[in-house]
Amino acid sequence: MTEVQIPHKQYFKIGEVSSLTQLETYVLRYWETEFKSIRPVRMGSNQRMYRRKDVDTILEIKKLLYEEGFTIAGAKKRSFRPISWKRKARLLRKSRRPRRPNP
Repeated sequence: MTEVQIPHKQYFKIGEVSSLTQLETYVLRYWETEFKSIRPVRMGSNQRMYRRKDVDTILEIKKLLYEEGFTIAGAKKRSFRPISWKRKARLLRKSRRPRRPNP
């Protein structure tokens, strides 16, 4: 999957999220019921407005389901909290360390 450039906005309408993620709107609405970490807010017009963290979560779920072959139940078990740049750097450093041989 190619890296998606998310515009610097606070809120996104469901159609915008659909375009960004290449997912149908009914899939996004279904995932809202399945994944508690996707919680769009409702504005005065009662329209779903997704935050940037919701879009990031949707992209991560899409990767798990469509690329890594997870089931919805398996994807639900994953933690979908946003990764800070500090935590991401720490995880990258940890993954690059050579493993010690077992004695």
